[in-house]
Amino acid sequence: MSRLRQLDGPGASAAVARPQRARALSLNGWTLGALAIAALAALPILAILCSAPSGGFEAITHLAQTVLGRYIANTLALMVLAGALATIIGVGCAWLVSAAEFPGRRMLGWALVLPLAVPAYIGAYIYADLLDFSGPVQSGLRAVLGLGVGGYWFPQIRSLPGGAFVLGIVLYPYVYLLARAAFAAQSTRQFRAARSLGATPSRAFWQVALPAARPAIAGGLALVLMEVLADFGVAQYFAIPTFSTGIFRSWLAMGDKQAALKLAAIMLVFVIALIAFEAATRRGRSDSRDGLAERYSGPLIDLSPTGKAMALFACALPVLLGFAIPAAHLGMLALDDTASGAARDLWTYASGSLWLGISTALICVIAALVLAFAKARSNSRIANGAIRLSTLGYALPGALLAVGLLAPLGMVDVSLTRAARDGFGYGGGLLLTGTSLVLIYALSVRFLTVAYNSVDGGMTKIPPSLDAAARSLGARPARVLTRIYAPLLRPSLLAAAALVFIDTVRELPATLILRPFNLETLATRTYRLASDERLVEASIPALILLAAGLLPVLLLARTSRQ
Repeated sequence: MSRLRQLDGPGASAAVARPQRARALSLNGWTLGALAIAALAALPILAILCSAPSGGFEAITHLAQTVLGRYIANTLALMVLAGALATIIGVGCAWLVSAAEFPGRRMLGWALVLPLAVPAYIGAYIYADLLDFSGPVQSGLRAVLGLGVGGYWFPQIRSLPGGAFVLGIVLYPYVYLLARAAFAAQSTRQFRAARSLGATPSRAFWQVALPAARPAIAGGLALVLMEVLADFGVAQYFAIPTFSTGIFRSWLAMGDKQAALKLAAIMLVFVIALIAFEAATRRGRSDSRDGLAERYSGPLIDLSPTGKAMALFACALPVLLGFAIPAAHLGMLALDDTASGAARDLWTYASGSLWLGISTALICVIAALVLAFAKARSNSRIANGAIRLSTLGYALPGALLAVGLLAPLGMVDVSLTRAARDGFGYGGGLLLTGTSLVLIYALSVRFLTVAYNSVDGGMTKIPPSLDAAARSLGARPARVLTRIYAPLLRPSLLAAAALVFIDTVRELPATLILRPFNLETLATRTYRLASDERLVEASIPALILLAAGLLPVLLLARTSRQ
C-alpha cells in the first residue's frame, strides 16, 4: 500500500506520463519500415494534391463548363440509387434471416453472400446480354405476346438506373453481413419487451432493432458507396459518364493529363468524405455480444405460412439475380463452340493474371507483416498513424490510383533513365514507365489493406508472452520469427495471399491504365471482348473470374456464421 501511495501526486503522474509519451513517439526498425511503406502508399494522394493547383483556374473552369457537372450528377445518382437498393436488400434479408424461421433459412443465410463473388462489370455484361432488344428476354416476350418492333415499352438496361441495379444487386452483401452481425449481437430482451407492451413486429423493428443496428448498416453502406465510386466497368459498358470513366477518357483517349489530374483531385474529395463517414460509423458501433450469449428461444417474429413463403421468396430473389442467373448464363455461353475456340489462347491471359497476382500478393504479405510487427512491437502513435495511412489504398478507386502514380513516377523515371545513360551508357527507353513494376506497385498500394487485416488478426491471437519467453532463453529475433511466428501465422498469411491474389486478378481500371502493351489478363481480356459485344468468347475467362471470387465469399460466410 505504501508503494501505491507513493505513486499518487503530480510527481508520480509526470513520471508515468514521460514513459508513455516516449513510447508514443518511439522509433525502432519496425516503425521505420512502417513509415517507409506509408510514404510509398501516400505517394498517389500527395501527387494528386500537389497537381491540383497547377494550371490555375482555367482548367477547372473548362471542366466546369463542359463535363464536370455531368460527372458529379451521374456519380452521385449512381451512388444514391445503388446504395439505396443495397441497403433495402441487405437490411431486409438480414432481419428475416436473424429474426424469423422459414424454409431454407439456414442455407440462404450463407447463400446471400454469393453475389459478392460476381465482379460488377461481369454482371453488367450478363444483364445487358439478357435484357437488350435482341436478348432472350425481349425476344421471348415478342414471340409469346406477338408484339412487333416498337409496339411495347421495356426498361433500358444500358442506363443509369440499369447500372445502379447491377451494382446494388452484387454489392448488397456488404450491408447484409454487417447488419446480420449487428442483429445477432443484439439482446432479444428489448425486442420481446417492446412486443409485450403491445408494439407490433414492424414497430418493434423500426423503433428497437433498427436503431441499434444503424451504425453497422451505415458502415456497410459506406463500403458499397466506395465500390460504386470506384466502379469503371459498369459505367463504361453502360455509357454512364462518371469520374472513373472521365479520368480514363481524359488520360488515355484524349491525352489530357491536367484534366485527368483535376478530375482525380475532385474525386479524392468524395473518397475522403466516404472514409470519414465510414470511420464515424465504426466509432458508433457497439461491441456488445449480449444477443450471442443468450440461448436460442425461438424466432423473434412468427410468420404465417404465407409469410414464410414470402420471406423465402424475398431472400432467394437476391441470390438468383445476383449470382445464380449470371453464373448459369455464363455457363451456358461457355458451352458454345465459339467459346471453346476462343479459349485456345486462355493460358496466355491466365499466366499474365497468375504472375501478376502472385507478385502483388507476395509484396502485400511482406508489407503487412512489417505493419503488424510495428503495431505489436511499438504500438506508438507514429506506428499507428503509419498503419492508418498505409491502409487507405483500398478506399482509392483504381483509376485515381493509376493517375496519381503515373504523374510522379514519370518524373522519377526520366531522372533514372538520364542517370543510367550518363553513368552506364544505357541506350533504351524509360526504365519504369510501360513496365509491370508500376502496375504491381499500384495494385500493392490498393490491396495492402486486405493483407494487413488478415495478418493483424492472426497477430492478435499470439500471446506476447511466447515472444518474451523465447527471447529470455537467448533466441535471436530471426529464430523467434521462424520458430514461433511463422507456424502460428501460416493460416493468416495464406489467407492474406489468397485474398490479395484474387482481388488482383479481378482488378480492371488500374490494370487497363498501367499495364504494359504485352500484358493481357483475364480481366482485361474479358473487358475487351465484352466491349466488342463478343460475350460468348468472353464467357470462359469471365467464368474463371467468377469462380475465383468464391473463395473470399466463402471465407466471409464462414466468418459470419462464427
